Amino acid sequence: MSYQSTGSFPTSSLPEQVAFHRRELSVILSLYGRMVAAGEWRDYGISTLRDLAVFSVFRRTAENPLYRIEKRPKLRNRQGQYAVVAMDGQILKRGNDLAVVLRVLERKLIRAVE
Repeated sequence: MSYQSTGSFPTSSLPEQVAFHRRELSVILSLYGRMVAAGEWRDYGISTLRDLAVFSVFRRTAENPLYRIEKRPKLRNRQGQYAVVAMDGQILKRGNDLAVVLRVLERKLIRAVE
């Protein structure tokens, strides 16, 4: 039995929306919980878009996000698919290992606790 493309199926192997997988969310939510316990963060939001997924963290609900944790699979072979972006748009850390990228925010937790 052979398979032929009929044109009705997308030719791209990328999904229609980029999303965080369960393991990725576990790593992010672990950091989020520690930051909430330290009183640094109060709320979060998750956006799944065509080219990227974003986990935004807020100090207060009605503010702009303090940080955005972005996943861009198209950058996997370049700068890395994960990035931490500050409120002003500055990229604080980028790479392919989510736990390593999030360490830039864990340093802020260490300062908050001291």
